[in-house]
Amino acid sequence: MRSFILSIALATCLWSAPIGGVAILVKNSPITLYEIQQEMKLSGTSAKQSADILIRKKLEQLEASEKKITVSSKEIDEELSRMAAQNNLSQEQFLNAMQTMRGLSEKDLRAKVEESIKGQKLYSAIAFSKMAQPTAEEEAEYYQLHLDEFSHPESFDVTTYVSPTQEALAAKIADPMHHIEMIQSKEESLPYATINPQLAQILNKTATGSFSPILPNGKNGFMSFYIREKNNVITENLESVRPQISNAIINEKRNQVLNDYFARLRLNADIKILRLP
Repeated sequence: MRSFILSIALATCLWSAPIGGVAILVKNSPITLYEIQQEMKLSGTSAKQSADILIRKKLEQLEASEKKITVSSKEIDEELSRMAAQNNLSQEQFLNAMQTMRGLSEKDLRAKVEESIKGQKLYSAIAFSKMAQPTAEEEAEYYQLHLDEFSHPESFDVTTYVSPTQEALAAKIADPMHHIEMIQSKEESLPYATINPQLAQILNKTATGSFSPILPNGKNGFMSFYIREKNNVITENLESVRPQISNAIINEKRNQVLNDYFARLRLNADIKILRLP
């Protein structure tokens, strides 16, 4: 009897542990409190929003498993090669760029690519008909609505700040007039055509007179760019970006189909939310 009581006490203790405790059951498959807490950190979302993200991911995993959808290492390698070529980089250069610009290790990047390929296969498995290619009118409308995406300066005048710690750089950004000994800075001009394409996108999205997000610098430190000026902004013509627009429209349509499908699936799925952080 005493042993039985101790077992119950131990189980209760484990159940209430903040790291390993089960928070949600999706078709009896668990999502833990720890997973929700990690998602909150990574995405900057609330506990409920993070739970919704993880429920969707869990439903996708279960659906892929039921439909026997898998992604091979060869498929991931081929997609990484395609992405690298699209950015005019070797695969090694592309992996290094993603590490520097996004803080993604090769393992993390491969996991994201696997998730993307699996999503495409899921779409193919659940779509009722083949998706039609966007019309010229749809492409022209998308172009006009997203002109900022196809505009960029010839160069960026920036002040580059480099720090051994992320915390010190965040303090500098919060109070630019405050001198922090460990932070080094220099003014430079960065040509759009010659810098890393990932960095070019980040700088293009950062407003003049603002700091870019804090990025790993590939040397165990961190960096941020203060945009002083964007020089000679040019807009690419429709014909030069038509393939890019076509892919964007197809992705939007595919995502809408998937969102609708999993919204219906969630309504009918056995989901138990036990507790949230």
